[in-house]
Amino acid sequence: MSTYTGTGTYTATLGGHSYRFTSLARLLAAASPERSGDRLAGLAADSAQERVAARWALAEVPLARFLAEQVIPYETDDVTRLIVDTHDLAAFAPVSGLTVGGFREWLLSEAADAESLAAVSPGLTPEMVAAVSKLMGNADLVAVARKVRVVTAFRSTIGLPGRLATRLQPNHPTDDPAGVAAALLDGLLLGSGDAVIGINPATDSPKAVRDLLELLDGVIQRYSIPTQSCVLCHVTTSVDLMERGAPVDLVFQSIAGTQAANASFGVTLGLLDEAHAAAGELKRGTVGQNALYFETGQGSALSADAHHGVDQQTVEARAYAVARRYDPLLVNTVVGFIGPEYLYDGRQILRAALEDHFCGKLLGLPMGLDICYTNHADADDDDIATMLTMLGVAGASFVICTPGGDDIMLNYQSASYHDALYLREVLGLRPAPEFEAWLDGIGLLDERGAIRDVSGTAHPLTAIGKELAA
Repeated sequence: MSTYTGTGTYTATLGGHSYRFTSLARLLAAASPERSGDRLAGLAADSAQERVAARWALAEVPLARFLAEQVIPYETDDVTRLIVDTHDLAAFAPVSGLTVGGFREWLLSEAADAESLAAVSPGLTPEMVAAVSKLMGNADLVAVARKVRVVTAFRSTIGLPGRLATRLQPNHPTDDPAGVAAALLDGLLLGSGDAVIGINPATDSPKAVRDLLELLDGVIQRYSIPTQSCVLCHVTTSVDLMERGAPVDLVFQSIAGTQAANASFGVTLGLLDEAHAAAGELKRGTVGQNALYFETGQGSALSADAHHGVDQQTVEARAYAVARRYDPLLVNTVVGFIGPEYLYDGRQILRAALEDHFCGKLLGLPMGLDICYTNHADADDDDIATMLTMLGVAGASFVICTPGGDDIMLNYQSASYHDALYLREVLGLRPAPEFEAWLDGIGLLDERGAIRDVSGTAHPLTAIGKELAA
């Protein structure tokens, strides 16, 4: 049996042993599935029995309790203040009488359809969705996330039913234009790039970033590609370049779920407000004006010693409150990038990917993923395939793709352009509609709508490589 006392103490008794959790943060941490980051932080349950007891107790906690007890104090954290101050009580009303366990049952029911999930989303806090995810199996996370629809647009429309977009990631360790061009051409010929053509620059210098922006903008404009570019520099660099007239489409920033963790990235909510306003004034989109792009990842707050005793998955969900403030085009969790200290193996990375996607979509975000692992993690390409397939079924808005699944600049393993083709084929998914029409118009789609092999032909796109190499 379990008991919620109403005073901030949570208890459960299993097999004659009583378990006591002295705060909501402690209860959430103990209820989390096993992961190395929580173990490293000293937050994980001491045993499988304690984890079950914590989940039992968590299931009885009223959702309204999350509005009364904050896991990080309101007075000391601006993300907490954002969560509390922007909470929509009217949207929360339909589920306000539920416990966490009851909320799980409602999410899995037919009553929780796309329309009702969208309506309740502004009334949910990150801690609520993190809590319910801890009571759900992997299949539950897939089933609920698949029902959620979040549609955004810039020059292409992301998140429509039956669609899977991709970020084409043509990174190069020295930002060499010929190397970038080769990876860019490879991706375009394989139907990648409808979410964004995004480069992680080797240096954050304004000149280097501007050179890459102009390179990508030149290709997009010359070949009339209905997509958007992004060079993933610090937000201050983007703001500076926008003021100088650089062709900035999407403004990027890594974000986290606490004020201190965001400070470790050199960012504040005020700075993001400024960037959001500046990007909005440019109005470079054609079918929409969602102009921000955020990346997150479980473990970032812990790595910065900025987690405040909160488990890494709950802190990750809090980052989504920051993201939804700015109505972004894209949000992706880089699930296995930080390393095995935080997500040890393929099993933990898969679980984190499903949790992040589920929580982000419930909070109203256009969630995608960098399905990846570092070379010292206990994972391999079969784990990539498993994650890719499950997240495709779950309705991910987009995935990140690299040449051959190997990023030679960041030195980690991710999905490849070919992996995205596999997923579209087996699940009957298609690119963003504007991008699909462009692919068809330049002769890259066959009669089935699949990518046509044009290797060995004088296809117009091959001029990109020759032009940039020169």
